Amino acid sequence: MDRTNPSSQTQHRPIYGSTTNQRSNNTINHPIASLLRQLQSHVPNYSGQSFGFLALFISGGILLLLTGITVTAFVLGFIAFLPLIIISSPIWIPLFFLVTGFLSFAGFLFGTAAVVSWTYRYYKGMHPVGSDQVDYARSRIYDTAAHVKDYAGGYFHGKVKDAAPGA
Repeated sequence: MDRTNPSSQTQHRPIYGSTTNQRSNNTINHPIASLLRQLQSHVPNYSGQSFGFLALFISGGILLLLTGITVTAFVLGFIAFLPLIIISSPIWIPLFFLVTGFLSFAGFLFGTAAVVSWTYRYYKGMHPVGSDQVDYARSRIYDTAAHVKDYAGGYFHGKVKDAAPGA
């Protein structure tokens, strides 16, 4: 095999985006194309899995770096603004409780309105989301209660006979 003449090589890799699997031997002998073909022939054939691991390690490293920068900036900002936070704490603590109380009340009110709305639509037959699971659970509970009633009825009926055999 002649390494100086790229057309003498028998195996060629396909060009990215091409629709054919092999290149013809009468390609243009451009110096850059020739150099790229020579470089491709010396590159080992890595699998897609190793490329995935490489991408995972690179993106993980970048995210780890960004996380470190974010935490460092937060800590330095907290240290810088700590005197201001301590001086204004008589304002922040009641404000925190006020905002927390308001958000809790609003959340409970919204949750109650959602439950009442769902229950209203369920009993009006509008089939809200999740009504099939409620119907299935209700039928299972009813079936289980019926089986327990039948079993208990037979069990206690047999015990009554045992207690008074002549009755």
